[in-house]
Amino acid sequence: LNVSSFYFFSSGNEFDELVRPVGTSEVEDDLFSGKLQHASCESRDRPSMPYSNLSDTEEESLAPVQPSAAALSTSSRADSQINLCAALNLNQIIENLEEFVFHPAPNDITIKCRITRDKRGIDRNFFPTYFLHLDKDESKRIFLLAGRKRKKSRTSNYLISVDPTDLSRNCVSYMGKLRSNVLGTQFTLYDNGINPHKDVLTDEETRRELAAVIYDTNVLGFKGPRKMTVILPAVHDSSALKRCGFKPLTAHDSIIERWKCGKYDDLIELRNKSPIWNEETQSYILNFHGRVTQASVKNFQIIHENNPDYIIMQFGRISEDVFSMDYSYPICAMQAFGIALSSFDGKLACE
Repeated sequence: LNVSSFYFFSSGNEFDELVRPVGTSEVEDDLFSGKLQHASCESRDRPSMPYSNLSDTEEESLAPVQPSAAALSTSSRADSQINLCAALNLNQIIENLEEFVFHPAPNDITIKCRITRDKRGIDRNFFPTYFLHLDKDESKRIFLLAGRKRKKSRTSNYLISVDPTDLSRNCVSYMGKLRSNVLGTQFTLYDNGINPHKDVLTDEETRRELAAVIYDTNVLGFKGPRKMTVILPAVHDSSALKRCGFKPLTAHDSIIERWKCGKYDDLIELRNKSPIWNEETQSYILNFHGRVTQASVKNFQIIHENNPDYIIMQFGRISEDVFSMDYSYPICAMQAFGIALSSFDGKLACE
């Protein structure tokens, strides 16, 4: 029995919805090649509900989960994972982890993952470490990436590595970083290249921008679901999976600044899917098909507005420190992990 599960959010919290198998539905290449990359920037009509600015743990307790029926059946989940294992050589993933995390998901496959947050230790509550694992089956997982929030940084800064025991910038396993602005409303994901402002570099050594995440600022003081925009470099050749390389030498050439100026060439603009306001329950709802079990302000789905039924990425809470993270073409594991990390960060102007 494949019955949808709905998770309800009180007015004090956000929205919920996550992954469904992509199956054999075709992805239109034009959506991700830069030809139709720009969707409308008009804000959507969503009711905004006031709620207090609470800590992460307190915030979630205000939105009890009320599943309407049954979660996604075990057989459906198993079939989806069988399809994944058939499409991906898991041993090859382990041996070539650095290559896999930058490679877009295959067409018609949803890669299902889990993020675990480690807050143990004296200062881990403020600077936690996050671990990303690929769900091989119900009980086995494969480590992909780890990220930790850096101390003594002027803005939020997360280092990302393929070695869970070494998350330093100088190690060979360092894959890149996620950096925010002061307000925590704009995030840029970089690879492990070198900052062009620090050294005279060749083009090959200069760092690439892999993604940008922009959260709408809350200027009126009302509380409601977060609104986020994700900007990615376009994929021009879907067969070769060649992504445009953005290596800005100045701030004016960055993905965010190009997007702000309306320079949409070679960019893909994505949005979070709007949750539905339920008058009866006075809550925002989204359907996660059993992949999410707790309401959270952090939960989201990413779509392209020209194809809102195709879920490119989804993320949501399972327990206090465990989150489901699933992604599909054209996103890679590194991009999905960076987008998810941005949702953990505090946002002074949004909340």
